Amino acid sequence: MRARTILRALAIVGLLAVAANASAEESQIHVGAIDAVLRVPPDVERPPVALLIAGSGTTDRDGNGPQIKPATLKKLAEQLAARKIATLRYDKRGAGGWKPEFGRPEDFRFKDYVDDAAALVDYLRGKFSKVILVGHSEGGLVAILTARRVPVDRLVLLATAARRQGDLLKAQLEKKLPAETFTPIAKAIDDIMAGQIVDPPPQGLSIPPAMQPGIASAFTEDPIAPLKLVEAPTLIIAGGRDRQLARLDFIALTAAAPTAKTLWLDDMNHVLVDVVDDGDDLAAYNQPERALDPDLIEAVAAFILGGDTGKIQ
Repeated sequence: MRARTILRALAIVGLLAVAANASAEESQIHVGAIDAVLRVPPDVERPPVALLIAGSGTTDRDGNGPQIKPATLKKLAEQLAARKIATLRYDKRGAGGWKPEFGRPEDFRFKDYVDDAAALVDYLRGKFSKVILVGHSEGGLVAILTARRVPVDRLVLLATAARRQGDLLKAQLEKKLPAETFTPIAKAIDDIMAGQIVDPPPQGLSIPPAMQPGIASAFTEDPIAPLKLVEAPTLIIAGGRDRQLARLDFIALTAAAPTAKTLWLDDMNHVLVDVVDDGDDLAAYNQPERALDPDLIEAVAAFILGGDTGKIQ
């Protein structure tokens, strides 16, 4: 309890520091077809930089999508800048519309997300003292695969699944749908994961046939096998109020990376804020002004700066 109280007190200091560091320099950059924002704290020579990788869907640099706008990545960037850590956050492919430079949407494959992240790591390398990957949700899977592709100094996984995304989607839908609706959807997901084209897709699974190979490439990526091979120091954080993931995902990730630092936050939800119940959780997805869990911020900052976050399971 004392350690958590101290962390919360430090978080208050950090909030004050956000105001003091409002002059942190933000610049628009372009790496190939990728649009990004580089935020650099003032008066710090060669700070570490965190590449912030967003979750699933057409999520933009701030962590917002068409229907939900929690501004998760923007808030994290602000908090890290207050702690003298630079960040680069970027629009995923498809955010704000599909660019012709990315090729045809139906030719997309999940490895393209990894290509984008690797290109940004290459852009950052040499300009900063350290390059750290920070992946949120599906972005954690991208971060794991990127850490296997290019050298990075550290890896941070926030609310990241330990299962293939197709299996995770089935688990999520099974909780929400009646059996007669869920059964044909689950079969279609299995068929897509097996490389088949489902035409027409069942009601409730609106994946056009032309897009199914790209979706299959995402559905079938397994985070566990590549995570076991990651050599960079790793931090894994998840929350007890996350309705999209189970604690089993957190446990499986920590088992795959036994030397990783870990932190379980009982009140934190999937968009990294503390909530009290399901209604509060739902509301938080469209409350960009809502503060991130303070213990998460301090743990991530300490890990990036090279400190010891401890190990809490």
